[in-house]
Parts: sequence; structure tokens; C-alpha cells
Amino acid sequence: MSSMAGWILYVRSSGVYHWSVTERIIESLVGPESEGTTLLEHLCRRFTYCDRAQWQIFLDDGRLLVDGQPGNADQRLVSGQRLEFMPPSDLEPAVDASFSIVYETSRLLVVNKPPLLPIHPGGRFFAHTLWYLLTRDVGKVHIATRLDRETSGLVLVAKDAVTARHLQEQQSLGAIHKTYLALVHGNFPAGWMSAWGWLVPDRQSAVRKKRHFLPMLASGSNCWSHPWTPGCAYQYAFPETGTPDHTDHNEPPEPGAESCGTVLTGKGCHQAAEGPRSLVEARLLTGRTHQIRATLYSLGFPVVGDKLYGLDDGFFLRFIDDTLTPEDISRLVLPYQALHCASLEFKDSDGNKLEFSVQATWAGMVNTSEHENKS
Repeated sequence: MSSMAGWILYVRSSGVYHWSVTERIIESLVGPESEGTTLLEHLCRRFTYCDRAQWQIFLDDGRLLVDGQPGNADQRLVSGQRLEFMPPSDLEPAVDASFSIVYETSRLLVVNKPPLLPIHPGGRFFAHTLWYLLTRDVGKVHIATRLDRETSGLVLVAKDAVTARHLQEQQSLGAIHKTYLALVHGNFPAGWMSAWGWLVPDRQSAVRKKRHFLPMLASGSNCWSHPWTPGCAYQYAFPETGTPDHTDHNEPPEPGAESCGTVLTGKGCHQAAEGPRSLVEARLLTGRTHQIRATLYSLGFPVVGDKLYGLDDGFFLRFIDDTLTPEDISRLVLPYQALHCASLEFKDSDGNKLEFSVQATWAGMVNTSEHENKS
């Protein structure tokens, strides 16, 4: 199940040999605040992604049920009643469905997902998701690794429950290794850094889900200092040799803070007309929500095209209101965040080590053969 602004999504399915999705149902319960309100008024007030005329059409078409019976626009609602909505497929926004299968066996798939294609149903997306498209083409699948809608790259998919459990175990043991590429604003230093710290809510942002990275202190003979807040600098080591390590003696800065670690490597820099942009490789040492994007943003290197962790989180607010300006679009550079899962390494259920890599569509925006920065 997944939420849709007050609705709960579930699926009626059928099929014998190939499992197939036949109907999308979205359910909602009437709250006490809507007691006595007409069904049409409730829909217009609560679910604003459709206007009054569109909701009336859905009612006339029999797409809304109240306690299992066809709903009437003028009927008065009672708290606790169950509403069911069967949206048409054309209600979903258009997506880039040009995914490709990089590797396939009878047990699993490795898929290269384009940006702007959601993986799982949620919100207004159902048929326009990687899960649905794969289900339609190959039968029931289990997504083992996930990417945000705007993030592109490699996704690991199981074809059966046994393989799904194996991959889930591998994931929990940290045995599935993913490497990302990000295109960021700014001159990211050459070499690598091990960025360990804490993810906390970004209370300077109007967006509640936005997170901020608070680095732990580290030391080294070759350090980079970034003053992400006035009067305060944190040191990061760029050792010339050796394996990245970290210091975890710091206490959580606040209740609920999540520790996280990311190895970041500067791969190249390009001087664009709007300013420098760098290609950064990111290897996760932990797996936290928004970890790479929040870490890079808080270190002063926002991801190109990122509406939440980019140059201005006002992009995100205007995006959800569909009020992005031509200037916003120009500053974003890309219509999606430039974050890409470039490589994937894991062992299958027979113990075979498998490795895959794919290039990002935007990788050519930075020349990796020359790095304009010195560590």
C-alpha cells in the first residue's frame, strides 16, 4: 500500500501464468470534519489535484464508491464511511519509460532506469512506474534496490520470492555495493574524502522533509576545510593513500539524528558560463534517505537540477505548485536531479559475483580527463 494525499492505494489482480494488474483502487475514510458535507464538496476540498468539473465527471462515470455503492454528488457523508476511487490511467503524468534491461536470468533482472520514472506506485503514479511496466512485461517482480523518481541508473529486481529474500539479506549485510555519480555546482576538490556525520531536519527550510548534514570532526595531514556555516569550519581528510576511515566518537547532536557516511571523490570539473560544475563519485557507507544529496548540499556543492537540495529549495515549492518560472528552469539546468547509480556489485544466490556499470546521460557535461582543482 502507498498513500496518495489521504487515499490508500491497493490493487485487484488476476492471472494464472503471468500475474497481471487489472484495476487500481484508491481508498479513503471520511473524517469527522467532513460529517454532513456532500460527496462532491468533500472531494473538491480534500483532493485538489482535480477541479469540480473533473470530479463530477468521475462521479457520473461511476468511478467513486461510497461503502461499496456508486456515489452521488449530492449525498451527505457520515464519518467513517469508506470512499473508493478508480482513476483512469490518463490521469497519471507522462514519464520517460525508456528503461533497458542490462542483465536477465530466470531469477533476477538488472535494469537501467531513466530519470523521471517512478519505481513504485504512489501519489498519481501507478501504470507509469517501473514496477508496473516490468510486471506487465515479465510477470510479478520484487524491486530489491530503489532509486528516487528523478534519479537514474541501475536497479536490481528479483523475479521470485526466494531470490527477493536472498537479495534482501545481502542488502541488510551491506553486500550489495552501489556507486553513484552526481553533477554538482562548484569546484569539488580532486581526490576523495570520507564524509561522516549526522542527518538532521533542516530547520532553515520551509520544506519539512528536507535534511541537513552535520559533519563529525576528522583530521589528517591533507585536509579540506569547508565553512558551511559562518564562523565554523569542519576538517575532512584527503589522504594520499590508504582506505577511507572515520571518527564516530561524536555524540548525536539531537534526538533522532541519523549517522551517515559517504565516500566522495572528485572526478572532474568544468567551467560553465554560469559557474563551475564538478563530477563527483559517491559511495554509500550507510543508506539513509536523501543521504548523498543532503551531504553534498550541506558541504556547499548542491546537485545540478535538484529542486530540494539544489541552489534554492524554493524550486521545490514552486514545482509542486506548478509555478516554476523560466528563470527557475534556466538555473536548474536539467529537468531532473543529476544523480545516477552508475555501478552495481552483488552476489547471486549461487554465489557468483556480478558487476555492472552504465553511464549517465549527462556525464558528457564534465570532462573527466582534466580536473581543474588541486587537492
